[in-house]
Amino acid sequence: MNPPGDGRGMLPRFAQELVEQTLADTPITVLQGARQVGKSTLARQVLASRDAQLLSLDATAVYEAARSDPDGFVRQSSGLLGIDEVQRAPELVRAMKDAVEQDRRPGRFLITGSANLLDLPGTQESLAGRAETVVLYGLSRGELAGRREDFVDRLMAGDHAELAARPATLTRPDYLDILCTGSYPEPMQRTGRRRNAWFDNYLQRIVSRDARDVSRLAHLDRLPTLVRLLAANNAGELVKARLAAGAAIPETSLPGYLDLLETLYLIHQIPAWGNNLTGRVTGRAKVALLDTGLAARLNNVTPAAMSPGAASDVAGDLFEAFVAGEMRRQLAWSAVDASLFHFRDRDGREVDLILEDADRNVAGIEVKASSTVRSEDFRGLTFLRDKLGSRLTSGVVLYTGANALPFGDRLWALPLSALWSSSYA
Repeated sequence: MNPPGDGRGMLPRFAQELVEQTLADTPITVLQGARQVGKSTLARQVLASRDAQLLSLDATAVYEAARSDPDGFVRQSSGLLGIDEVQRAPELVRAMKDAVEQDRRPGRFLITGSANLLDLPGTQESLAGRAETVVLYGLSRGELAGRREDFVDRLMAGDHAELAARPATLTRPDYLDILCTGSYPEPMQRTGRRRNAWFDNYLQRIVSRDARDVSRLAHLDRLPTLVRLLAANNAGELVKARLAAGAAIPETSLPGYLDLLETLYLIHQIPAWGNNLTGRVTGRAKVALLDTGLAARLNNVTPAAMSPGAASDVAGDLFEAFVAGEMRRQLAWSAVDASLFHFRDRDGREVDLILEDADRNVAGIEVKASSTVRSEDFRGLTFLRDKLGSRLTSGVVLYTGANALPFGDRLWALPLSALWSSSYA
């Protein structure tokens, strides 16, 4: 895999089609996601063929002009105006709302933000009915390969033959390299200490600048500790009392800090799914970092540290978090409109990830860090199949082995690379 910026040209971003569609029918298009995932680059690509300009609020003069005269700033162009890092001047949202009230043409504004604008004070009402949001995550494995993934659609359709035919050439060490590299474009071009330095500086900038731009929480200096605790329990269930105590944050205040980390697209929460299957379903959400490279750095692990027999035991959590992140990316462009959950009951039955679509069709995904798979690994999936009947389209165990193997009706063990590979490649 060649890293971004190696001379081959720009990698495809599958969210671009959604941005183009939104510009065609909506006055304000919001492109948001974590810092350094490529929002500015994508915005420039979209605007390059249009009568438009892109102004970044990271530039001091532009920032000062926006804060001094928000109304004049948003009305400076009769065409499409792009504004980068708009969360730095939230008053621009109100000014854009007023401008759109006078002229509701689609494609008035393309704005980017490193925070979820709908979570910022005063922006929900201003953007309602006037804006549509496209979330840009880090690079998916399919984007790196130049191939649009359809794993979610195939899984929900029960297309097991196609999924089973996907070639697998990667080994467990290959997957560990992928996990530790992560999804941000910049660290993909670095290795060793230089990559570690990038992750360290990245987190420091998020805490020292971005968090303070969008929040007035009292203990922002404790965010790095909170993120490290979440990384240490990556893709684990949220136990608020333990997390609050470890970060020295009052338990009653903890939801605000978790909301802030979600607003900054550092973490995502995966709610529990029960669907009235049993009264013994647990209701805690899981929490995972969206980037496994950052999580690996915060856990101070390398691929070698996660090899069989090594001291670290975080590999399983990182594999699950990786799959959850890839699912989140694919759901942004999949044809199926589905939501992401997890399942666990008090009898010990669990499924790492659950997809449910609007028609209440369900697919279950279990993730294993090993290169072998056993019938016991299907315990939770078998329970769901027997309870849901035809509603369960697929139950798969993703593992680091090379073979696709049937384990009963609608149950398959698939190589992890089936997430992004294709039988037609």
